[in-house]
Amino acid sequence: MRVIPLDGTTAAVRELERALRRALDGGPQRGQGPSGAGLASHGTLPDTRTTPDPTTATATGVGPAAAPESPTTPGSAAAVGATALDALDPLASTAALTDLVGWGVLPLGPEESAERMHPEIPLEPGTALVVRTSGSTGEAKGVLLSATALRASAEATHRYLGGPGTWLLAMPAQHIAGVQVIVRSIVAGTPLSVLPAGGFQARRFVEAAVDVLGSDGPRYTALVPTQLTRLLDAGGDALAALRSFDAVLVGGAATAPHTLARARDAGVRVVTTYGMSETAGGCVYDGVPLDGVQVRITGVDAHPGDGSPPERATLAPGGDPVPYGVIELGGPTLAHGYRLAPEATRAAFVDGWFRTSDLGTLVNGKLEVLGRVDDMINTGGVKIAPAAVERVLAGQPGVAEACVVGVPDPEWGQRVAAAIVSTTDSADSAVDQSRLAAAVRVELGAAAVPRLLRFVDALPLRGPGKVDRAAVVGLLSRDLPAR
Repeated sequence: MRVIPLDGTTAAVRELERALRRALDGGPQRGQGPSGAGLASHGTLPDTRTTPDPTTATATGVGPAAAPESPTTPGSAAAVGATALDALDPLASTAALTDLVGWGVLPLGPEESAERMHPEIPLEPGTALVVRTSGSTGEAKGVLLSATALRASAEATHRYLGGPGTWLLAMPAQHIAGVQVIVRSIVAGTPLSVLPAGGFQARRFVEAAVDVLGSDGPRYTALVPTQLTRLLDAGGDALAALRSFDAVLVGGAATAPHTLARARDAGVRVVTTYGMSETAGGCVYDGVPLDGVQVRITGVDAHPGDGSPPERATLAPGGDPVPYGVIELGGPTLAHGYRLAPEATRAAFVDGWFRTSDLGTLVNGKLEVLGRVDDMINTGGVKIAPAAVERVLAGQPGVAEACVVGVPDPEWGQRVAAAIVSTTDSADSAVDQSRLAAAVRVELGAAAVPRLLRFVDALPLRGPGKVDRAAVVGLLSRDLPAR
C-alpha cells in the first residue's frame, strides 16, 4: 500500500493523481500479475462476493470480498494479513505476489494517521484504493475499493452528465468525493485542474477555473454546500464562473432547499449527489440511481439482507404516511469491504447489498434521504425524521439553514430541537418563531414541531462540509432547564 500524505499543496495532489493512474491503469486486476498473466493457477484468494438475487437486482459484480480470519486470533490485523498471504500458492512469483497486494493507494489528509490502516500488512486482493473514513463514530475505518468500482462510478457519472469532460478539483482529495474528481479526470483522459492551497476563496476558485472553462467539451466540478454558498454570496466573477460549468455536483452533506433554489435561479447547473466511500462516492444523482446502481428500502430494525418491509411515517405535506426505512445500495460501484475488519465487512455487505446508516424513502421513483438511523428522534413514542423537519424549516422565508436534533427530555425521552441560520444579520428578530412552528405543524404534525429553537451564526461542520450533529446537540442541550 502506498501512503500519500496530502498537505493541501498541488504537488501532493499530483502525486496522488499519478498513484491513482497507476492503480487504475498499470496495477493488476484481481488474480493478475503486472503483465496481465493470470495468477489463478497459482492460487489466488477465493472470491467470496455474491450476486444479488435476480428478482431484486440485476447488477453484477457487487458485494463483499470478506477478508478471511486466522484460526488463532480471529479478526486481528496481523492474522488477516498473514492469511491473505497464506492463501497464495508458494509457486507464485515474488513479483506477482508483490503486485497483487501492493498496488493500492491510501490518501491521508493533514493530521490523519495511517496507523490503523496498517500499511505494513499486505492489502486485501483487488484493492486499488483505501479511503480512510470515520463516518459518525469517530473510529477510523479503511474502505476497500477496486479499480473496477472506481471506474464504474466515473463512467456512470459521465453518462449521467452527458459525456466525459474536464474537471476542477475544489475539495480535499483525501475524501472519496475528491478522489473521484481525480479518477473521472483520469478516465476521461483530460487534464485535471486543482484549486491551489490556502483555503477556499471565491477569487482562488475563479483563477483555478480558467483552464477548465477554456477547454473543449463539457466542464465539471464538485463542491460541498458551504463552498456553493460562498460562491453564491460572492457573486460577480465567482458566480459567472460557476454558471459556466456544465454541471456542479453538490454532495457530502444535505444541501438546504433555499441554497439549491438560489443556485438554480442564478443559472447554476447543480446536480445533487448521494453516496459514500462504500459506494465509491455519489451513486444517486438528483434522487436517481446511476446506471447499474440498485436502491431498496428495508425495515429500520431489520438484520442486513433479510429484506424486511419498511416502516411508515408522515414525512410529506398532506399527512399521508409513506414507507421509510434504511437505505440499501447495490451495484458495480460497491466497495469489497473494510481494511482488516472481516466482521464489519460481513455486517455491512450482505448478498450484494451495502446496508447504509441512512434512512430514506422513495417518492415518485426518486430517493429522498431522511438522515441517519441514529439521528431519528423518538419523542413520546413518535418517531420524527430530522431531515423532514429541516426541509420544512429551510423552506421558510428568512431561513438559510436548519439542523434538527433530539435532546434529552425527562418526560418524553427526547424533544425536537433546532438550530437555525438566518439569511439576514438580524438573526432571530428576522424570523417569526411561531411562523416556523406553524409551518412544521401543518406539514408534519404537532409532534414534529421543535420545542427548542436557537438561532446561530453558522452550523458546526466536520469532514467534507457535513453538519456536526453531536456538536449541535451539545449546543442546544445547554439551553435546557436545569433538572
